[in-house]
Amino acid sequence: MKVSVIGIFLLFSINSIAQVPVRYNETYRPRFHFSPAKNWTNDPNGLVYVNGTYHLFYQHNPFDNVWGHMTWAHATSTDLIHWKHLPIAIPEENGIMIFSGTCIADKNNTSGFATKPGQFPMIAIYTGHIENTNQSQYLAYSLDGGITWTKYKNNPILDLHKKDFRDPKVFWYELKKYWVMALVFPVERQVQFYSSKNLRDWNHLSTFGPVGDTTAVWECPDLTQVPILGAAGKKKWLLQTSQNAGMQYFVGEFDGKKFINENPAGKINRPDYGPDYYAAIAYNQLPSSFSPVSIGWINNWNYANDIPTTPWKGAMSLPRKMSLKKLNNEWILLQQPVEGFGKLRQPLLQLNNKPVSGTLALNANTQQCELLVTIDPGTAENCGIRLASGNGREFEIGYTVSNNQLYIDRSKTANQSFSKNFASLNRFKATVPLHNKQLQLHIFFDNSIIEVFANDGETVLTAQVFPNKEDKGIELFCNNGNCTLLSLQLWNMKSVW
Repeated sequence: MKVSVIGIFLLFSINSIAQVPVRYNETYRPRFHFSPAKNWTNDPNGLVYVNGTYHLFYQHNPFDNVWGHMTWAHATSTDLIHWKHLPIAIPEENGIMIFSGTCIADKNNTSGFATKPGQFPMIAIYTGHIENTNQSQYLAYSLDGGITWTKYKNNPILDLHKKDFRDPKVFWYELKKYWVMALVFPVERQVQFYSSKNLRDWNHLSTFGPVGDTTAVWECPDLTQVPILGAAGKKKWLLQTSQNAGMQYFVGEFDGKKFINENPAGKINRPDYGPDYYAAIAYNQLPSSFSPVSIGWINNWNYANDIPTTPWKGAMSLPRKMSLKKLNNEWILLQQPVEGFGKLRQPLLQLNNKPVSGTLALNANTQQCELLVTIDPGTAENCGIRLASGNGREFEIGYTVSNNQLYIDRSKTANQSFSKNFASLNRFKATVPLHNKQLQLHIFFDNSIIEVFANDGETVLTAQVFPNKEDKGIELFCNNGNCTLLSLQLWNMKSVW
């Protein structure tokens, strides 16, 4: 029997990935964000909650630390904090890469793949990618809780004979008793909606777009219901898309057939205003008492293959709880890290009611921490906090009072020479009105990842940084005026690995 070289490598990877020695102490390695033990990762895929377990599938190259040979790797968690690596789930075969998609638990066996009483299949629906030729939708199923997978013999299940047609998100729509699939025509900047009773035969429902940010191709649509803050039992539908190196969201209604955006058509709202958050999707089939939770990929296609990390490349964001509120007649997405990270805290420093003028160095040195900071900008022109500080280097999180802009600036961090694109993409900003003349920042710094949640998660900015090991200082700053540090809590964070 003839066995291909790629088949031999895939067999080796499937059998060995779960046994890879996991050090998680390499330079730049995040310690409380998810990253693969080795090799490339990009989009999170198939986020689903089944019988108390959170499943995370993700785009992975089993052979190298750059993009290629897209395969679904697999990890699980019981708390969204600690993760267990599992063998590769769905490998590339016969020239068909396994691009992004969805996983669901087909608890009523609508697909018919379960064969024993009480058994239900887990179903993965993903884009089968034939390079430069075709993208169509494929199905695989598992009858052992997601450990081993069988590709459906009659794949593809949806093929429009298009080169660009990808990234299915599938969920059950209870009011019409069918499955809904959202996926994109990337070049046309459109989200397509389909329905199915059996997960194998699909009918077109409607088309949304182009609208909002159409500067780059659309990818990775995600449609999920999100609760309205302070309005018990009330929800809206959140539709997110990704484009090149950023994301956008729309909020409105979905009637099982079409999505109606209720936010201003000309306004672009982003779940994250930093450079390194992409392809976020929400968990399927969480219990009704749970908040919806999303996870995004931390990297940027403009330099993704070049970042100086080894033996892995790419990581996932902290899992984010989502809710909505109306502000100035538009729906705003609120995001906050899930509960549980508090268990990793090791108290380091606490300050209250501290006047700041110029620069105030804190008695703390760390690149692996959580900060909760509340500032009254007072008469300052701008103010904020600097991380990875030392020897003239720093990552600045600042607030400009005159235009209510929160910004991040990594232009003075140590390692930028690996990519001209990285070095040129160094400052990002968003409008953040003060609350009662105060700015609240919830910051997570994880060696090479910084996530900034402002004002209870109304605005988020995420960025990668690659500081020198000795650049561990933290300092407050206040330029051209006086401000007050109302409170600061700083914790070192334990590793989850």
